[in-house]
Parts: sequence; C-alpha cells; structure tokens
Amino acid sequence: MAYGKVFEALRASCPHVWSEYTEHGFVKGLGDGTLSKEAFLTYLRQDYVFLIHFSRAWALAVTKAGNLAEMKAASSVVHALLHEEMQLHIGICAEAGISLEELENTAELPQNMLYTRYVLEAGYSGDFLDMMAALAPCVMGYGEIGVNLDKAATSKTYREWIDTYAAADYQALCADLGALIDQAVLSRLGDAYQQTGRWQTLQKHFETATRLERDFWGMAFEAKDEA
Repeated sequence: MAYGKVFEALRASCPHVWSEYTEHGFVKGLGDGTLSKEAFLTYLRQDYVFLIHFSRAWALAVTKAGNLAEMKAASSVVHALLHEEMQLHIGICAEAGISLEELENTAELPQNMLYTRYVLEAGYSGDFLDMMAALAPCVMGYGEIGVNLDKAATSKTYREWIDTYAAADYQALCADLGALIDQAVLSRLGDAYQQTGRWQTLQKHFETATRLERDFWGMAFEAKDEA
C-alpha cells in the first residue's frame, strides 16, 4: 500500500511483528468467516473503548503539531474517529442486541489499557514524531488489512467491517496521513533521517505499537466468553 516512504521504512524495520499483526488468526477469521461471533463482539466492544482513547491521542497530536497543516490533519482524524468509525461499532453491536449504554459501560481489558496508555504516554513525553510513530500502526495497519481482505475474503460474514477499511475514503485517509508523516519527518530530521538517533526511537514506538495491536487481536480470542 502506498502510505508514504517513512511508513514503508518503519514497517520494513519490524517485518515479523508486522506480519503477526496483519496476518493474525483473528484477521484470517474475518476473511473466511470462521471467527466466532463472540470473539468479534468482544473485539468491537473493546475497540469502541479503544477509539475513545485513540481520539484523545489524536487530539493531543493537534497540540504537538508544528504547523497548521499538521493541526488540520490531526483534527480531521479525530472527527473521522468520533463521527464515522465509532458508528460502525454502534451499528453492529445494536444489531447483536448490545445497546449503546452497554457498549459505553464496557469494562476495559488490560491489553486495551496497555495499548491506549502507551500511545498517550508517547504523546505526553514525546513530540509530534513520537506520536505519529505510535499512532501509525493502527491507522495504516487497518488500511492494509482492509485492502488484503477485500481481495481475499471468501465469506460475507464480516463484509461490513472489511468494506469500512477497504473503502476509498479510508484508503485516502491512510495515504494523506502517510504524506503528512513524510513531510513531518523530512522537515524535522532531513533527508538522512534513518541515520539519526531519533529514527531508532521512532522505530521502537512503531514496533511496540504494532506488538500491542497484535495482542489486541489475541485479547478477543482469550476473552470471547465474556462478550
């Protein structure tokens, strides 16, 4: 996927972990329809909670931005999360008999808490680049997964979820974010950014967030009976 040169370099720095995330058994189950309804609903409920904190992280990115373009981009992601992506979760859960009140009262599981707090801490203690490195695996990862499942899915069971992330508007969001990150890195670190000490820190944030994304899928399997 063409999500920018910096993203491609970060992804290439941790190929094994990236594959564990984007090719997880949970993801494969979405494509072939073998994922249990209980596991999917557990994921949706936890992801709803996750998106609330994720929106806060993107709102924090507005304050960490170095210029108006970065501020506008971060604020547009906040809007998309709160007004579009979360509606997917509300709609699917409602069809399954889970009310909005139940959804909002979902108890946050440890894996969820670990991930969201890591991303927020990256923002509180770091700068705009630290935030982008920690936030990118979720946004771009879902974009890559959506495109791959759109091509390979053999079941329509989770088609609504797949279509959301394979859609042209979501793919455009990923591409725009990739271009933003490219510009942010170049303006701060220069063309030789991979030779700087900061690059190692960004790689660490990206890989850690990717591991936490992988564990988020696993969380749904482990807690599926609690949905």
